[in-house]
Amino acid sequence: MKIKEALINKAWVVYILHCKDNTLYTGITNNIEKRLIAHNQGLAAKYTRARLPVVLSAVSNPMSKTEALRLEMRIKKLAKGEKIAALNEMLKE
Repeated sequence: MKIKEALINKAWVVYILHCKDNTLYTGITNNIEKRLIAHNQGLAAKYTRARLPVVLSAVSNPMSKTEALRLEMRIKKLAKGEKIAALNEMLKE
């Protein structure tokens, strides 16, 4: 439901990907489906290009771009265990 809302409203979401090497990647987008395809084709982030395939693990509720950027930065500063806790919180919303 969150993904459909974001697509309709052109709102931004924060997403977390689980990479092949068991690492997590956090990013923002206003089109999660297109961004996930780009990641898995090696056309998105350099980080994920070498860690394919990636799987979408969590998507936040839709928000403004400014809010998404702030949340992304907060998540990127967390240790992996804390990111997983943040991921679980995102899934509860």
